[in-house]
Amino acid sequence: MFTVLLSAVAFLLLLSVLILIHEFGHFAAARKAGVTVEEFGFGLPPLARTLFKKGGTRFSLNWIPFGGFVRLKGENAMDDRERRSKGSFAAASVPARVVILVAGVFMNFALAIVLLTVGFTLGRWVPTYVSLEDMQAAADRGDIHLKLGVLVESVVEGGNAAAAGVEVHSVIAAIDGVEVKHPSEVASIQQGKTKATYLLKTGSEFSEEKIVEVNLTEGKSGVIVTAYPLELSAPRRGIFAAVGLALRESWVMMQQTVLGIGKLAMSLFTSGRVPEGITGIVGIAQLTHASVQEGFMTYLRLVALLSLSLAALNILPFPALDGGRLLFVLAEVVTRRPINRRFEVTTNAVGFGFLILLIGLITYHDIVRLF
Repeated sequence: MFTVLLSAVAFLLLLSVLILIHEFGHFAAARKAGVTVEEFGFGLPPLARTLFKKGGTRFSLNWIPFGGFVRLKGENAMDDRERRSKGSFAAASVPARVVILVAGVFMNFALAIVLLTVGFTLGRWVPTYVSLEDMQAAADRGDIHLKLGVLVESVVEGGNAAAAGVEVHSVIAAIDGVEVKHPSEVASIQQGKTKATYLLKTGSEFSEEKIVEVNLTEGKSGVIVTAYPLELSAPRRGIFAAVGLALRESWVMMQQTVLGIGKLAMSLFTSGRVPEGITGIVGIAQLTHASVQEGFMTYLRLVALLSLSLAALNILPFPALDGGRLLFVLAEVVTRRPINRRFEVTTNAVGFGFLILLIGLITYHDIVRLF
């Protein structure tokens, strides 16, 4: 019960910190540019109470304990005169507006860099590698320690391996007394044979051993194998090496986020389904619960990952997002006149509605996966 409560607090804290630091970026940039920030809200409306007022900004506490928001002067005004009044967002210079819009993304990126730097030094985190070849190359350079094994990914139903009792997700440590470290070695050892003796490692952390005799058909036992890191760790790193890895990790994870968004769009367009690996609020809550159980440094890495994902998502040129609003500012530069206000508001409203529907759809699929 305590773990569930702790996970719930960690989940709310995680999302709130990410959103609040994003909004603080907008707030700080706006104040620096002379744009009036009418309200900085902690949590979401309805309003619970005004905490205090400072520099023309009302700092408020709201009833929904989730994230926060910043309201800039004139950003919701329809009348052009009111919208461009002194101290309003639209009255600021184009460079100032660009900085204000990207400041939130910058803060999420900066938070991730700090957390990743801490993780790569104190936590001795292993960087993310998008392929086994990249991981092996890093091990060859001495960046990480890696020992590969051969994992049984699946067993063909009714095949020889299934009949012999080869378990899915067990590791083939040796075949006929010959140690195997790579899937390609399985086929070469079994070639031309009718029987093989598997030394399997099973159980928690592959601590148990099991020997099975497997019949072979044309040198095959009926298993699908894949390379698996049996041992994976990283050495202690200095601060400069950690910062370099943090920048690399940020680039890799933001790339993966953008690719994931593209995969989501393609899947929704072609099949109307949310693909595996894409998760929403419920999925993030599950990840938070799992990370809390694994320890603080795992939770910290999740915060860094989600901060990068939030940065990548917000900079996309889609209506209602910071990237979409940035497009309207840049369009004003190109056309040398303000974009029609009603068109801008309508476009952002439609974009926001679409995002809410998308979040709802992803959340629905998260819930379905639970059962």
